[in-house]
Amino acid sequence: MAITDEGYEGGLIGYIRYLERRIRELEAERLALKRELEYYKSEVEKLLAPPLIEATLLEVLDDDRAIVKSSTGPNLIVKISGNIDRSKLLPGVSVALNQRGSAIVEILPDRTDPIVKGMEVIVKPNVTYNDIGGLKKQIEEIRELVELPLKNPELFRKVGIEPPKGVLLYGPPGCGKTLLAKAVAHETNATFIRVVASEFVQKFIGEGARLVREVFKYAKRNAPAIIFIDEIDAIAARRLDIGTSGEREVQRTLMQLLAELDGFDPLGDVKVIAATNRIDILDPAILRPGRFDKLIEIPLPDEEGRYEIFKIHTRRMNLAEDVNLKELAALTNGATGADIKAICTEAGLHAIREGRVIVKRRDFLYAINKVLNRLKPKSSTHTTM
Repeated sequence: MAITDEGYEGGLIGYIRYLERRIRELEAERLALKRELEYYKSEVEKLLAPPLIEATLLEVLDDDRAIVKSSTGPNLIVKISGNIDRSKLLPGVSVALNQRGSAIVEILPDRTDPIVKGMEVIVKPNVTYNDIGGLKKQIEEIRELVELPLKNPELFRKVGIEPPKGVLLYGPPGCGKTLLAKAVAHETNATFIRVVASEFVQKFIGEGARLVREVFKYAKRNAPAIIFIDEIDAIAARRLDIGTSGEREVQRTLMQLLAELDGFDPLGDVKVIAATNRIDILDPAILRPGRFDKLIEIPLPDEEGRYEIFKIHTRRMNLAEDVNLKELAALTNGATGADIKAICTEAGLHAIREGRVIVKRRDFLYAINKVLNRLKPKSSTHTTM
């Protein structure tokens, strides 16, 4: 059967379109292979590249040279590579030297001590101010002193005053000092760094002071930030003339903390909250204005405060009708917030022990008797310092 001109032309056009499509596919494949080849070339170059030497810049000289302290030990005078931004070459920055150690080829980013990095609270606590009972005045004060300067610094500039640098929370254990700090961490969008003061006590001379410097440096770099130092009496106890070498190292750490709080470098958008239940042993130097500008007492809750705390800890409990929270608050004179939480937990356990899911008045009476009698020998610790 003879092929007409129209049929031949249609087949030719179809074949041309097929070839064009095939060319595009092959071109895309070629580009993908080229990118893959470039990637593997760069990987091979990385594997074959000689390692660089880390050093700390000490001084920049006038003739494109610098003095660095090599990680291998000695101080070296080296050349500065032409691609280095001279404005970033400041004493103390980390730089990379070529393999021969004869030239600065790169400025390294600031390093953060992994211990300090681990102090940052990434996952915010789920504690809010509504979870704290009996401390309305203290909550108002800490919001004014910590939150307000971070959220509305312009207000302080208009009034013409400097916002407080630090707040010290003090009072008996179990009254809500750490809980208050958790609520601040939850409510603010600032970087929150939590450290127990005993972590600053290190074995080697100068390590504790270095950690303090690193913490404040990290906070300033990530401002706005809040530093919460729990149990500050571990490093801020009153200094004595006579002491062991370990005590002298703790004193050096304290002096570094004092310098950071009220030194030449302003804290800016960094606020410090500290907590202690032994304010009587703290060094007077740390209590003066300019360091911890405000001392907030977290006292034992009164009857109204205990009633509020009972409401908070029983709001998810299945209570019987005979449970009167005001009566329970009156029966727990001298109890802390932590004691009341323990009472609620013990009452729930007593109900479970008797095969019930409803907590009755007698469960709470049993729990009050058990918890408060257990604490009687330690009642002297509940006196406000």
